[in-house]
Amino acid sequence: MTFMLYPIRMPKFVQRLYPEYLWHMPRMDKTIYLTFDDGPTPQITHWVLDTLKQYQAKATFFCLGKNIVAHPDLLHRMIQHKHQVGNHSFSHLIGWKNNKNVYVKDVEKTQRILEKELPNSNLKLFRPPYGKIKKSQVKMLRAKGYRIVFWDVLSGDFDPNLKPDKSLHKTLKHTKTGSIVVFHDSKKAKNTLQYVLPKALKYWKSQGYQFKTL
Repeated sequence: MTFMLYPIRMPKFVQRLYPEYLWHMPRMDKTIYLTFDDGPTPQITHWVLDTLKQYQAKATFFCLGKNIVAHPDLLHRMIQHKHQVGNHSFSHLIGWKNNKNVYVKDVEKTQRILEKELPNSNLKLFRPPYGKIKKSQVKMLRAKGYRIVFWDVLSGDFDPNLKPDKSLHKTLKHTKTGSIVVFHDSKKAKNTLQYVLPKALKYWKSQGYQFKTL
C-alpha cells in the first residue's frame, strides 16, 4: 500500500483559505489546463512538447531560471509551439525556509531572464516550488504584479513510491472542467510522466476536452 503525504486533489477548504491564489480556471466549458514544473530538461521536455503536439494540446510551463540558462533552446521551442511560460523561481527555493527578500530576489532573477528571452511577454505567473510560500513572500510578489498559481490536481509523477498506473487513475479521477493539473518535465518524473501523459491526453480527448494555457 502506498501512503502519500500530499493530496492528488487539493481539498476545497484549503482553496477557500487562500483565495488570493489561482487554484483552477472557470468550470464553464470542457477545458483542462495542463502545467509542467521544473524544466526545461533535455531528457524529457522535448518528448513532452512532441506529445502535446500530437494531441493538439497547449500547456503552461513553469520553468526554473537555472534550467533556462542551461537550455535556452528548449524555452524557445516552447514558445514556437505556442505554449505559455511561467516563473518557478531560479533555484527552486523552499519559501518556508527562506526570508522574503532572498526568496523574492530568486524569483525576480528568473523573471529578468524570461523578459530578456521573451521580450513580447509581460506575463508574471509564478508557481512556488513545492507549493510552500510565506504570506510575506506572497504580499511582496503580488505587489510586484505576480499572479500566484497553484493547482487543484497534482499528478504525483515526481513520487517514486506512486506507481504510474495509480498516478494515471487518480489524475483522471479528479480532473474536471477548469482543472489546473500539475506534471513535471524533470528527470525524476520522466518514467511516470511518459506512462501517464499520453494515456491521459488520449482519454481526455475522447471525452471532448480541449487544452488551453492559463
